[in-house]
Amino acid sequence: MRNLKKPMKVHPRVPHPALAEADWADCYQLRIKNPDLTAMDAARLVLGHFPRWVRVLMAIRNTVVAPFGIKSSAAHSPTEMEMVGVFPIVSQSVHQVVLGFDDRHLDFRAVIDVRNNSGERLVSVMTLVRRKNLFGKLYLPAIIPFHKLITLAMIANLNQKPSP
Repeated sequence: MRNLKKPMKVHPRVPHPALAEADWADCYQLRIKNPDLTAMDAARLVLGHFPRWVRVLMAIRNTVVAPFGIKSSAAHSPTEMEMVGVFPIVSQSVHQVVLGFDDRHLDFRAVIDVRNNSGERLVSVMTLVRRKNLFGKLYLPAIIPFHKLITLAMIANLNQKPSP
């Protein structure tokens, strides 16, 4: 059995129905202990509560991109749409939740998938991006190192108990 505590980077399946035009993707998988975890539970554990250092990075990001007309991480309101953390829910089922939004520079989706695999639960967290213009093409490489750090830190939450 593989390590339960460390996410493993896997090749993303693209094109993906959540964002068929995506031109960049990454995916991490983790075997988890909780056999009853649903995709929504996993989405809430991964993206529902950012640690302080992530909130600081997001505030810096929002300040830097504001002059370019890019949406802040607080642009969507939970009173207007169902959300997990700062991300609107695009679609959901027992096994998969798709979160994301479209912006001027890129379209973004986070796909959280929970499946049984050889008697264990396997959670996949895939990010899909469609870059729309030059700013999107420059923006993505600038944030990828932060994206990776944040994603790995947030996936570590999967072996915690889901909140009610």
